[in-house]
Amino acid sequence: MPIKNLMFDLGGVIMDICRLDCVAAFDALGMKDANSFFGEYSQSGPFLRLEAGEIDPPTFRDEMRRLITATVTDAELDAALNRFLTGIPARRLRVLEQLRRRYGIYLLSNTNPIMWDSRISEQFCIDGHNREYYFDGTLTSFEAGVNKPAREIFEAALRKFQIEAPETLFLDDSQKNLDAAASMGFNTLLVKPGCEFDHLLKDMGFDV
Repeated sequence: MPIKNLMFDLGGVIMDICRLDCVAAFDALGMKDANSFFGEYSQSGPFLRLEAGEIDPPTFRDEMRRLITATVTDAELDAALNRFLTGIPARRLRVLEQLRRRYGIYLLSNTNPIMWDSRISEQFCIDGHNREYYFDGTLTSFEAGVNKPAREIFEAALRKFQIEAPETLFLDDSQKNLDAAASMGFNTLLVKPGCEFDHLLKDMGFDV
């Protein structure tokens, strides 16, 4: 089937991220072994539970304080968490804007409500528009109550967006997530570190 829709991951595809910056921020707050909670493509402990919608931000902050030796404020915890996100180059937002004229554009992201409502929202506004301007629909793991690569989050995306997997190209920086999507009939594209998704799309023959 011809591709009608492009479904994007966020971190590592649209938004630049730096896991080690986040680890360093929590280390500075007095968290022991912060590195063990942050993987390249998935988190663990309270971070994973926040992403999966199992706990809310106040509960997350309370759990984090039990892992940190010093007294820390909500603002300090949120700021440390947001250090995971480097930012979105404006050129990528303009590419999304152009692509939306030709394709359905959707976002499927493992993320948490603290980042979603602060740093992520702010970064999508850097070129004069808001986040919703760039997408026909968005779905986050905390809203779906499950993280990629679980089948359930892809099923939830298909229902919410009212799209068909064979007509959709899913772009992600995790091969594990792409394999899960492919098993459900999605077309997939791996965005490796240092690659721009629009260049990869052009190489595949897409009108970008």
